[in-house]
Amino acid sequence: MNKPLELHVKDIHHWVNGREVAGASGRFGDVYNPALGSVAGRVAFATAEEVAQAVGVAQAAFPGWAATPPLRRARVMFKFKDLIEQNLDALARLISSEHGKVVSDARGEVTRGLEVVEFACGIPHLLKGEYSEQVGTGVDSFSVRQPLGVCAGITPFNFPAMVPMWMYPIALACGNSFVLTPSERDPSASLFLAKLLQEAGLPDGVFNVVHGDKVAVDALLNDPRIAAVSFVGSTPIAEYIYRTGTATGKRVQALGGAKNHLVVMPDADLDQAVDALTGAA
Repeated sequence: MNKPLELHVKDIHHWVNGREVAGASGRFGDVYNPALGSVAGRVAFATAEEVAQAVGVAQAAFPGWAATPPLRRARVMFKFKDLIEQNLDALARLISSEHGKVVSDARGEVTRGLEVVEFACGIPHLLKGEYSEQVGTGVDSFSVRQPLGVCAGITPFNFPAMVPMWMYPIALACGNSFVLTPSERDPSASLFLAKLLQEAGLPDGVFNVVHGDKVAVDALLNDPRIAAVSFVGSTPIAEYIYRTGTATGKRVQALGGAKNHLVVMPDADLDQAVDALTGAA
C-alpha cells in the first residue's frame, strides 16, 4: 500500500538586523502552494512590540548608512543587481511555489524589479542638488537632497518581488533604512532578497522584513520614527493607510485599485481590445 505524500511545512521568520528572527506572538498565517493546494509553510505574525523593535534597529542603523557616500551605496546596488541575476531562476521558482503564477511569469516579474535596482545604481547623479546665483539682489539659492530616515513598505500578494522592489532599492540608495511588511500569502521572496542584500554588502539593520497583518501595519503607521510609507493594494486600504499615516506626520504614497485599464476608442478593433483586456486580467 502506497504511503500518502508527506509535505514539510516550513516556518517563515522575520528578518531583523541581518538575521532571521523567530516570531514571538504565537500567531501564524498559512502559506499555500497553489499548485498542490496544500499548506507549505506558516509565517509568523508580528506583535506591535516586535515591529517597534525592528523600527528601532532600522533607526539605529540609519545614521551610519546615511553618512555613507552615495557612490558606496550605489556599489551595493550594483552587487545586488548581479546577485539577483545569478539567482533569478531560483527566485522565480520560489515566487511560483507560493503565488501560483507560472515560473516564466515570475521571471518576468523579477526582471521588472531588477530594472529599478539598475536605476538605483545611478543614484550619485540622481542625488545632485542645484545652485542658482543671484536669484534676488544679494541672494543665492541652493538645494540639497538628504535621506529622510526610516521608511516602510507595505506590499501586496500579486507581485511579491516586483512591488517591494519598486520601493526599497531607491530608498536604500538614497541613504534611508527600511522596514518591509510583505503580503502574508507569499512572504518568502522578501526574505530571499534580504539575504542577497546582505551578501551585496548592505550593513545589518538597514533593511528589515517584518511579517504580519493589520497589527503590524498599524504599528508601522503609528510609530513616530517612521518617516515615510509606501503602499500598494486595494483602494479602501490605500485610503486607510493614507489617512492614518499622514495624520501622524509621515510622507505617504498609497497606490490603490489599479487593474489593467484600457480606453477603447471608437475606431478600435473590438475583438483585439477584448482579447487584450482578457489577457491582461
